[in-house]
Amino acid sequence: MSFCRDDPQGALLDVLVQPRASRERVGPLHDDRLKVAVKAPPVKGEANEALVKLLARHLGLPRSAVTIRSGLGNRRKTVHVMGMSAQALRAKVTP
Repeated sequence: MSFCRDDPQGALLDVLVQPRASRERVGPLHDDRLKVAVKAPPVKGEANEALVKLLARHLGLPRSAVTIRSGLGNRRKTVHVMGMSAQALRAKVTP
């Protein structure tokens, strides 16, 4: 699964964000990316902030451990998760 890979300080996660969703949810996989639905609109970084908060809560990590590495103005993003291996991250986000 190429949507998640190790990084020297944690793991990188490729996501596809669905803003303005009726409910927040992590998964399923979509085109080699993890689909993440957030209620926030893609305005003034609200969807980005909602993505970070949702992933941190879902992974049981502090918000500061999850950062968007690339794709701030795009639905396709790469997220950096500190302190977690790709294998552990994969286990948390896939059924």
